[in-house]
Amino acid sequence: MVRFIADVILFNHAVSARLGLGASDSQFMTLLTTYGPLTPRQLAEHTGLTSGTITGVIDRLESHGFVTRQADPTDRRKVLVTPSVAAIQEKLVPLYAEQGARMQAVLATRSDAELRTIAAFLADSIAEE
Repeated sequence: MVRFIADVILFNHAVSARLGLGASDSQFMTLLTTYGPLTPRQLAEHTGLTSGTITGVIDRLESHGFVTRQADPTDRRKVLVTPSVAAIQEKLVPLYAEQGARMQAVLATRSDAELRTIAAFLADSIAEE
């Protein structure tokens, strides 16, 4: 498991570097595509990073066209960081295509019962207490 996690992290770092981003910047796009637009504060809560670090990440992602800052329609004092799905699809998804195909091939060898066990394990591992 430790080796799997390390491999995933190193791959993500390589993808980010290839795009001219910081080591974990691509993970912010994953958060935004998973949860939808988030405020910088919500991004900080999800990641445990400081507001200054969050601002730097948002600046980098925005300069590459991966996110936009938009006024929160329910509270104009807040800003929502919104993913640019088109830019993510165009620039990021192709870099993960081979890895995704390998994962699909591995999962295709598993029975339905095994897949349910894997899904339960993954859900339990990310469950918030």
